[in-house]
Order: sequence, then C-alpha cells, then structure tokens
Amino acid sequence: MAKRNAQPGDKVTIKKYANRRLYNTGSSSYITLDDLAKMTRENVEFEVVDAKSGEDITHSILTQIIMDEEASGKQMLPVSFLRDLIAMYGNSMQSMMPQYLEASMANFRANQAKIQEALKEGLTTNPIAKIAETNLAVMRAVGQVILPGNKEASKPEEPDQKSEIDELRRQMAEMQKRLDEIGR
Repeated sequence: MAKRNAQPGDKVTIKKYANRRLYNTGSSSYITLDDLAKMTRENVEFEVVDAKSGEDITHSILTQIIMDEEASGKQMLPVSFLRDLIAMYGNSMQSMMPQYLEASMANFRANQAKIQEALKEGLTTNPIAKIAETNLAVMRAVGQVILPGNKEASKPEEPDQKSEIDELRRQMAEMQKRLDEIGR
C-alpha cells in the first residue's frame, strides 16, 4: 500500500471521506485501517487528512487502530497503564508525557536492536539482564519524580547509573517546578 515511485522519506497522504472510506493518494486506491496498520509496521510515513476540511486527523486514526487492535484480543496495554495514562490528563505533567513516552519507546527500540544484535553475535554473557536492570532503574527514578506518592523501593544502581538517575530527578523536579509556576 506504499506510495508508488516513492522516495525514502516521502509521506503518503491518506484522505478520509465522510463515508468513513480512506483513500491512498499515492496508490490511487481505497484502503482500510488494517492497511494503515500494516503501513505503520513497515515504517511507511503517512498522514491522514479529512477530505473536506483538510484537517490532519492522523492522531485520531492511529488511536482508532490501537483501539481496534486492543478490542480484537491482541491486547498489549495493561489496564494499570491505561488507568495511569488517563489519570495524567489534566495533570500538570500532561505536557511532558508525549516526550517521555516517545523517549521511552525510542529507548525500548534501541535496546531491542541491541538484544537482537547480541543474539546474532552469539555472546555468552547475558546482555538482556543488564539492559533490563538499567531500564528498571531509570523507570523507577522517573516514576518517583512523576508520581510523588510512589514509594517503591529501588535497587542500588551502579555509580554512573546513579548519577544519570540523579540528574534525571533534578531535571524532572525543575520541570515540575516550572509547570507549577505556569499553572498559577
């Protein structure tokens, strides 16, 4: 469903009509949400626009794809995560969540690539445990800053990890202070 003769980095425009049909302007064909999900998995850049108004509705279409995936039994998002996410709406930290989630996903993808590379090279050490330990320490530190009531005990970190986490805590506290000042 990718754009014909598309160059790497080209963005395909999908038009959504009032009858709920999606039209791929690159391939001059009607497509489905499943096709958009496949394009997403294949890293095809696209934007979805309302055919009448020209408004960019990519966000709501991607959200709809996630809802459809979750409803079809392919649940990936735990209920506790969904509750925490909903609770963040209206919170002073709401504006930081998109960047935090993007950074977390980028970190996850980078670690996934490292794990795959290590397995391909046949390393005898356990890189998975090391990556998991680092991720857990970072997530605990960020969680303690974002959710002040979170008193989960953290494991001792290595010295350079501890300084990175302390720096993250300092930055998050500074951002929270700024957000609180803006909210006044």
